[in-house]
Amino acid sequence: MKWKIGNVELRNQAVLAPMAGVTDLPFRLLCHEQGAGLLSMEMVSAKAISFHNKNTENLMEIDEREHPIALQLFGSDPDLISEVAKSIEERPFDILDINMGCPVPKVVNNGEGSALMKNPKRIGEIIEKTVKAISKPVTVKIRKGFNDSMVNAVEVAKIAEQSGAAAIAVHGRTREQYYSGQADWDIIRQVKEAVHIPVIGNGDVTSPEKAKEMLEQTGCDAVMIGRGAKGNPWIFRQIAHYLETGEKLEKPDIEEVKQMMMRHARMQMEYKGGFTGIREMRKHVAWYTTGYPHSARLRNLVNQAGSIEELEELIKSI
Repeated sequence: MKWKIGNVELRNQAVLAPMAGVTDLPFRLLCHEQGAGLLSMEMVSAKAISFHNKNTENLMEIDEREHPIALQLFGSDPDLISEVAKSIEERPFDILDINMGCPVPKVVNNGEGSALMKNPKRIGEIIEKTVKAISKPVTVKIRKGFNDSMVNAVEVAKIAEQSGAAAIAVHGRTREQYYSGQADWDIIRQVKEAVHIPVIGNGDVTSPEKAKEMLEQTGCDAVMIGRGAKGNPWIFRQIAHYLETGEKLEKPDIEEVKQMMMRHARMQMEYKGGFTGIREMRKHVAWYTTGYPHSARLRNLVNQAGSIEELEELIKSI
C-alpha cells in the first residue's frame, strides 16, 4: 500500500530503521532491492557535520538507487541542528529525520538522542526551527519515554505535530529498557490516536505476521524494522507481499543466503576497501548464519579471514 510523508511517496509500509554500524550504503541497497518502502541512514552528529568531519562525510553518501531515503541527524541545539539541516539540504536525501530515541550513554550524557524525551519544550524548538530552515519533510524518532516514571510519548508526539513534523516513529520501549523486554505497542496506538500525521511503529517486528499484527493493533501507518533486518534483508519483501496478498513467501534457501552474503561482502569491499570491508562483514556473516548448523564455528573462522577470497571460500563451505 502506497502512503506519504509530506510530499514523499512510499511504495509500502515496511521501513528500514536507522542503525549505527549497520545501515550503511551497501546494506541499504540490499534492503531497497528486497522491497523496503523507506530507507534510513546511520545517524549523523549535527556537531560533526558543522566541523566538516571526514568520517561524517562518508556516512552521508547516498546512491541514486536508494530513494526514498531519510538522513538522520542527532544533536540537542535547535540553532545548530536547523543550520546544519539547511547546509546539507541540497544533498540527495528525501526526508530529514531527527533522532530522539538513541539510548547509548555517550549520546544521552550529551543531552542528545533519548535524553531529549526529558525536555519536550526543547523537542518543539528543534523541530520548529528545522522545519522553517528547510523545505524537505522533517520527521522524528522517539521512544515510549525516558523511563517508566516518565512515559510521555503522547505529549511529545503532539508537540512534534504542532511544531511541524511530517511523521513520527515511535519505539515502544523506554530509554532505560534499551532493547530488552517486550515493546509496548499500546503506546504506539495512543500516539496514533493523538495525532493526525503518519505514525511509524517500531519494536519487535521480526516477521510478516508481526508487522500485520502491529498495524492492526495500533492503527499505525507503517512498521519500522531494525534488528529483524540484520542478516535478513528479505524481511521487507516478505512483509510487503504478506500485507498485500495475505500469502507467506518462502524463506530464502541456503544457496540464496550464501549468494547474498558474497554479494554483500563484495559491495563492502568496493565501498570501504578490503581492510575495513572484511571487518565490517564479520558481524553481518554472524547475523546471516544465525540458526544454521556449525554457525559458531563459521563465525570463528570468518573472524580470522584476511581477504575476500578467504571469506568467499568460507561462505561456499557452509
